[in-house]
Amino acid sequence: MLELRPNCECCDKNLPPDSREAMICTFECTFCADCAENAFGGLCPNCGGNFAPRPIRPAGKLLKYPASAKRVLREDCVTLRESA
Repeated sequence: MLELRPNCECCDKNLPPDSREAMICTFECTFCADCAENAFGGLCPNCGGNFAPRPIRPAGKLLKYPASAKRVLREDCVTLRESA
């Protein structure tokens, strides 16, 4: 079951469960589309894998299987977050 993490690990942009901007890798590292493409060139900085759009869990299933509330941030993206 995907965690559906709530934010971009780089810029900390909110990525709600229905976001079409959320991108994930095979390990479920989560980034916004802008950071995935422009900051990392389409390759996950954590594992080196490619990104794919994160699936959207149907609203009815979120009640039984809620999205994660745990925010994950990469420390090496501090400069990018501060300039945003």
